[in-house]
Amino acid sequence: MMLRSLLAYALALGLTSLSTASAQPVAERRWLAGDHHVHSVYSARYRIDPDRPDHAPDPIIGGDSRHSILLNAQKARHFGLDWMVATDHGGPNHSALNHARAWPDVVAARQAQPHLILFYGMEFDVPGGEHASLILPHGPAERDMLRDLESRFAERDAFPADPARDQKPRMIAALRYMNGLPEKPVLIANHPSRTATGRGKWGLHAPDEFRLWHATAPDIAIGMEGAPGHQAARPKPGLDNAHGSRGLYGGYPTMGGFDQMVATLGGAWDGLLGQGLHWTITATSDSHGHWSEGGADFWPGEYAKTWVFAAPDAADILGGLRQGRVFAVTGDLIDRLNVSVAASDAPGRSASTGETLDVRPGEDMHVIIWVRPAQSANGGGDIPVLDHVDLISGVVGAPSAEHNPTTHVVRRFTARDWRHDGAFLVMEHHMKAPDRPGYIRVRGTNRTEGEPSPDVAGENPWQDLWFYGNPVYLSMRQSVPAARASPTQPVGD
Repeated sequence: MMLRSLLAYALALGLTSLSTASAQPVAERRWLAGDHHVHSVYSARYRIDPDRPDHAPDPIIGGDSRHSILLNAQKARHFGLDWMVATDHGGPNHSALNHARAWPDVVAARQAQPHLILFYGMEFDVPGGEHASLILPHGPAERDMLRDLESRFAERDAFPADPARDQKPRMIAALRYMNGLPEKPVLIANHPSRTATGRGKWGLHAPDEFRLWHATAPDIAIGMEGAPGHQAARPKPGLDNAHGSRGLYGGYPTMGGFDQMVATLGGAWDGLLGQGLHWTITATSDSHGHWSEGGADFWPGEYAKTWVFAAPDAADILGGLRQGRVFAVTGDLIDRLNVSVAASDAPGRSASTGETLDVRPGEDMHVIIWVRPAQSANGGGDIPVLDHVDLISGVVGAPSAEHNPTTHVVRRFTARDWRHDGAFLVMEHHMKAPDRPGYIRVRGTNRTEGEPSPDVAGENPWQDLWFYGNPVYLSMRQSVPAARASPTQPVGD
């Protein structure tokens, strides 16, 4: 292996030392698995009293999930998660319920599970839309911050119902308000095309709406669920098509367990990236009721994981989500991924997942991919086998946020193309930098199919596994900085 490959590989494994004090927190970063969409008993249903229509309905605790916050935290640790977000959805005056009852349970669960970084948040009822995971930074303002945001802006919190809460401009007002807070939350769109009526026929949320969210508050609206939850859903007598399908997607199915916005090569995710957005994708459980209890879900971390390269610290995990140091995976197909892109003639000038590399148009680039495939049985009892990994590239300048015609598979790696280095698979490729800004990303699967096909109700999700890495971004410069002596941060562990 060339010297630059050895250096990059050492960085990917976290083997190099960083001597400066400012770099020390960065040196503590490693891949941490998490789930930002988990429900508890405080995802209540509401009982309307016909004799008192002007009286706020009473919440039915456990109405939409029977799991306590502590049980979710315990299961998260059992299935290998390092961080989790408690995200109950709302209803009339739900902000008061969260404040009075969910918050104390979060505090108790943090004490009972000290090795899990537990975030307080909610599944925000998006005005004029569906839902988004709202994740609050740790600190003394958490409890009151959530009550303030939910009571002001959540679509269903007001009683009597406020028609203005059901309008999309209200969401933009919410993002502007959040952007003015001294400690900013993170917001990730959940199941982005669950209401679509066909392929590319968007429902409550179109890609342009996400572009507006990001433009309004780029440090808050940072991405979307690539792989939604409810992956254990199966057809049952009396269920409609949506509730018997993976993800509860009734209009247009998931593809390999991932939302069509992400799974379609050159589709909406690539369209957003092609419009210049740094837009991060994730994977979650959306846990309400476990499949063994008759539900449609897996436990947090049992099937889907969002891996963030961060120090074991709440603030750095949120920073990793914001910066896109993330990959999403189902079925524990892999548990480590790094993509390093370097200038071929200056390997010290490099970037990894979530970072930006300055390159000259047409410059030679060296791409190195490290993957650690499954080493032990997953929650389905199998040790999945990686079939292939795709190196994908696209450029900025897409005609719309809905698609990017420049996105293509640069190279497909199979077992004959990669080499083994301990538990890792290593893949390398040389390519020319594009003539305008762009991005490089990777995906992989245990399937032999080239592109993920629409999921069929009742299929076994454990036999259809994928991972998606978030991009390395390319920025065009006519002149670029000289190669630095060593990168400023490691990119793996």
